[in-house]
Amino acid sequence: MSAEVNKLSGAICARCIYDERVPNISFDDNGICNYCRQIEELEQQFPNDERGERALEAIVAEMKVAGQGKKYDALIGVSGGCDSSYLMHLMTKKYGLRLLAVHFDNTWNTTIATQNIHAVTDKLGIDLFTYVVEAEEFDDIILSFLKSGVRDIECPTDIGLATTMNIAAEKYNIRYKIDGHSFRTEGTAPMGWIYMDAKYIKSVHREFGSVPMKTFPNLWLHKQLKWMLFNKIKSVRPLYYLKYDKERAKKLLADEYGWVWYGGHHLENRTAAFFHSYFFPKRWNSDFRVVGYSAYCRDGRMSREQALAFMKEPPYLEEGLLEYYKKRLGLNDQEFDGLMNAPKRYYTDFKTYKKTFEMMRPFFYMMAKWGLVPWSFYIKYTLPHEVQRDL
Repeated sequence: MSAEVNKLSGAICARCIYDERVPNISFDDNGICNYCRQIEELEQQFPNDERGERALEAIVAEMKVAGQGKKYDALIGVSGGCDSSYLMHLMTKKYGLRLLAVHFDNTWNTTIATQNIHAVTDKLGIDLFTYVVEAEEFDDIILSFLKSGVRDIECPTDIGLATTMNIAAEKYNIRYKIDGHSFRTEGTAPMGWIYMDAKYIKSVHREFGSVPMKTFPNLWLHKQLKWMLFNKIKSVRPLYYLKYDKERAKKLLADEYGWVWYGGHHLENRTAAFFHSYFFPKRWNSDFRVVGYSAYCRDGRMSREQALAFMKEPPYLEEGLLEYYKKRLGLNDQEFDGLMNAPKRYYTDFKTYKKTFEMMRPFFYMMAKWGLVPWSFYIKYTLPHEVQRDL
């Protein structure tokens, strides 16, 4: 470990660029952080060599059997981003799956994202199922999270997509959900940074919202259990099993579909772009880019010195985004600044399912083993952890 790295960040992992400011971090005798060790366990569980290819082929065969006599073999959540767009191409062209693309429209999509979704689905002949939440209602949910003082302002979008995928799976009797996440290229977010669940959303909105929640698809626990136990909807992440070069994927998508890069991970939607480019770094002194750059360090795609140099540069902020965000939510500059500087609160200040998830840990362990919930859910939501307070 170089002296410069130590000088820049204090106690820092010898492999990635997670340092002592990351919540729930620990270092072993070799200076490797627990998050790197967690990734090592996932790499052993999901090898991306010949064994991974065989495992994915076996899963694809299961999907095709489950899809016999039905219109679709599997569904895939889409956002217009690189990972889901590439997976639509791969799973259709190489593996011959009949896919249903599923999109949760929180009404904050960029034009590029919408064009990307249609460019790929249209050329591949993939049907698109879109659930559109009522715009005024969703804006009120966002505003309620801003007023609450918590950091988890993007969780309604993530929960909305998860619920929409299950709604579509139940409607079309689909047993398999495909997710574009890759722990090798995206890493794993530190425990205690972000939290989300249906009860949390309702609790925040009940206290700070004003527009009734009628169209927002919230993921209540009883629905989650129903979809797992009765519909037996399995979650599959194909990129866990494959060697995935994101830059090559971008070029392929651009060449074959006219797909357009939107400037950064999670920036295809304006609520996500605001969260990653402005809110998290400015209000919480945290930067989600450290997750992706650390993943690239672990995978040998980037040196730690390069990653730290990139982290010194400000996050990409789309021109006009802040003005659009404030105008749409009806906030003047003074009101917006007041929200950005309000006292900070945490998910532990509201009603959530967290303690319930922890009590159900053995159950969710089995669900993860059977592929009915992602391993990331089991790790982040059923294990006790400390919440990162203000830095």
